[in-house]
Amino acid sequence: MKSDGEIMEILEAYDLTKSFRAAAVLAGCSHHTVAKHVAAREAGRPLAEPVARDKITDEYLPKIEELVEKSRGRIRADITHQKLVGMGFEGSERSTRRAMAQVKAEWKLGRVRVHRPWITEPGGWLL
Repeated sequence: MKSDGEIMEILEAYDLTKSFRAAAVLAGCSHHTVAKHVAAREAGRPLAEPVARDKITDEYLPKIEELVEKSRGRIRADITHQKLVGMGFEGSERSTRRAMAQVKAEWKLGRVRVHRPWITEPGGWLL
């Protein structure tokens, strides 16, 4: 991802040359990058805003969360993938593994055992 300063240099080079390839040579990047930032400027979008894309597992996240909750975080991703394929999931097992890792991490976060520090009192054990 380009910083705001680099994006401004790219746009300045494009304004100077009016060519994606010439601006790319001046800015030291790809002509595809120049085209992307020029199109973003013309559309009025922020210059360095990341594009959020939907994941193939988004539709099945409630079921994944349900399976993790039912198994108390013990279910494996390959078993979950088999169950999702039975429901019509067309993604890869790797996509399921990524979603499972995210859901399990969130599930474990709320169930962490708290260890309080041992604070001793001098001479307390003598009583």
